[in-house]
Amino acid sequence: MSLIFRMIYLLVASFFKPRLPIMYPENTLTLRVLPNDLDINMHMNNGRYLTICDLSRVDMFLRTGFARTMQKEGWIPVVSEHTMKYKKPLNPFQKYDVHMKITGWDEKAFHMEHRFLVAGRVVAEGTSRGCALSKSGVISPERVIETVRAQTV
Repeated sequence: MSLIFRMIYLLVASFFKPRLPIMYPENTLTLRVLPNDLDINMHMNNGRYLTICDLSRVDMFLRTGFARTMQKEGWIPVVSEHTMKYKKPLNPFQKYDVHMKITGWDEKAFHMEHRFLVAGRVVAEGTSRGCALSKSGVISPERVIETVRAQTV
């Protein structure tokens, strides 16, 4: 399945999932390693983990109302830092969960944690920092939260 099909599936599926709070949200996606996820070693390519983290963020944006707010305000999401630790490979057609949560924020960015799990065991984990940008610069997380709350009431 091409990434565009995963994105379309995610967009449709998000309408049937429960809404998430804007404060400290957590979500989980269940996926399978597909042939286009593989590298020459026949396991999930390390770059694909980052792409799957992006999909997880999109799911969170949709379910918290942040996506709608970004659209209304003309903001764009940007990841400024991302790290991953790989513990075990994900093999072809293996089922896995990717769990994401917002762990906090500072004056400029949200801090996120990503965990890839197989049967409850962590096979990879990472952290990222991300922010919302407008034409005038970085939007503080506090303003993001206030704006999302005001627009989703």
